[in-house]
Amino acid sequence: MITTTDIAPFAGTVGGGFFLGFISGYALKKVLRLATIIIGLFVAALAYMEYQKIVSVDWTRTQVVSQGGITWVTDAITHISNTIGATHSGTLSHIGIPLSSASAGLMLGLVEG
Repeated sequence: MITTTDIAPFAGTVGGGFFLGFISGYALKKVLRLATIIIGLFVAALAYMEYQKIVSVDWTRTQVVSQGGITWVTDAITHISNTIGATHSGTLSHIGIPLSSASAGLMLGLVEG
C-alpha cells in the first residue's frame, strides 16, 4: 500500500515545479504588458511631437530598425525552442523540477497573468 510518506516527495517536486512555472509565467506576462505600454506611449509621444513640428521622425528608418529587432527576437525564440528538446545536463529535471509540470504552470501563468 502506498502511504503519504511515499507520495510526499513526488507531490512536492511536481507541485513545486508547477508553482515555479506559474509564478514565472505570471511575472513574464506582467513585464511584457508593462513593456508594451511603455513602448506604445513612447511611439505615441513621438507621433504627437512630430505632429506639433517639434521633432522630425524618419518613420521608414524606424520601421527598418524595429523590423531588425523583431527578426532578432524571432531568431532567438526559434533557437531556444529548438534547443529545449535537446538533452542538456543543465535542464531543470536534473535539479528535481520536472519540466512537464513547470511548463504546464508556465502556460497557466501566462494565461492568468
